[in-house]
Amino acid sequence: MKKSPEPMYLPDVESHESDGHYGRMIAMARSSGFAPPQIWHLFAYKPRMTDALSAFTHEVMRGPSPLSAGLRELIAAYTSRRNACVF
Repeated sequence: MKKSPEPMYLPDVESHESDGHYGRMIAMARSSGFAPPQIWHLFAYKPRMTDALSAFTHEVMRGPSPLSAGLRELIAAYTSRRNACVF
């Protein structure tokens, strides 16, 4: 298994078991030997509260735009790196 990122220090969020969409994605990533992105834990913890954030993020990154999806990903990765955030 790949090295896990630093913990979020939110043990209730990180240890929460969910059978929703993000819970299944977390389980699939782990079973494949990958550490799931930490944001998935938040989405799985309170799906009713985070569904809107997920939809917003998807629209920003994949919706119609003069910028390609790849360029938007590059901008996001660059911004995360500048903020010392693992992307």
